[in-house]
Amino acid sequence: MRTDYRRVNGLGSAREGTGHFIRQRLTGLANIPLSLFMIWLVVTAGGAGATEIGAILSNPVAAALAILLMMSFSWHVRIGVQVVIEDYVHSEGLKLAALIANAFVSIGLAAIGIISVLKLGFGG
Repeated sequence: MRTDYRRVNGLGSAREGTGHFIRQRLTGLANIPLSLFMIWLVVTAGGAGATEIGAILSNPVAAALAILLMMSFSWHVRIGVQVVIEDYVHSEGLKLAALIANAFVSIGLAAIGIISVLKLGFGG
């Protein structure tokens, strides 16, 4: 329900909260087995050099799981930080700048991780 004042000013529900909530939970759920895989990988390869890590990541399943973890974790963090920014940053200009920075940082970090996995896996 919206008051006349909110209806006139266009304030009220953006109807995106449920989607954010569901995506946040799904990515969190996906991160559990992917993180367990990554912990296993790190423990298994403990003390190994770049050559040995490259050999492990040359396996398509291992590389795919590592890349999926990068993507899922990045998306999960981006959604979470976006909600914090929307809730606690009140200046519209600063909010817009923070949301843009959040998008670029999360996408950039995911890209760096994915490129690193591919480079190690292909022996670059």
